[in-house]
Amino acid sequence: MSADAWAECVRRWGAEGDEAGLAGMIADEPDRHDWRVVDAALDRLGCPGCGGPLGRGPVGCAPCDRAHGYRYAAVETDRPGVPPGNEHAVRVNVSVVRRPGTASAGELLVRRLTLPFLLVGLLPSTGQAQRLGALVRGAPSARREETARRAVEELFGRG
Repeated sequence: MSADAWAECVRRWGAEGDEAGLAGMIADEPDRHDWRVVDAALDRLGCPGCGGPLGRGPVGCAPCDRAHGYRYAAVETDRPGVPPGNEHAVRVNVSVVRRPGTASAGELLVRRLTLPFLLVGLLPSTGQAQRLGALVRGAPSARREETARRAVEELFGRG
C-alpha cells in the first residue's frame, strides 16, 4: 500500500540515493503530499524522542505525537472504483493500527478486523460502523474478540 506510493514518489523525485532527505522534506510539508506517501516517509525517519519510526511511538512522545497528527494534514484522494469515503476509512484504520496506544482495545480490534475489507473497497455505512463499535464496547472482555469477529463477518457477508 504505502510501499507502492513511496516507490513511485522516490522515482518521480529522482531520490533513489537520498530517500532519507526526501522523507524529511515530505514530513515537513505533509499537506502537499498524499497521506500514503506521508505515512511511508514517516516510517523512514527515526524519532529523536523514542528512537522508533517517527509517528509510531508511545502516546506522550512529543515528536511522535506531532508526526502522528501530520498524517491527517496530508492529502486524501479517493481511489477509483471504491465508494466515496473508503479512502478516509482506510486512512483512519491504518493510523489507529500503526499507533495502537491512541485507541481502546475494542476500537483497535475492530479497526484491525475491518481493515482488510476496507482495503478491497468495501465500506460500511456510518450507522453500521457505529453499531459495530457499540456492540464490541458492550461485550464482556472475555468475549470481545469472538463478538467482534462474528459481527465483522456478518457485516461484510463472510459468515
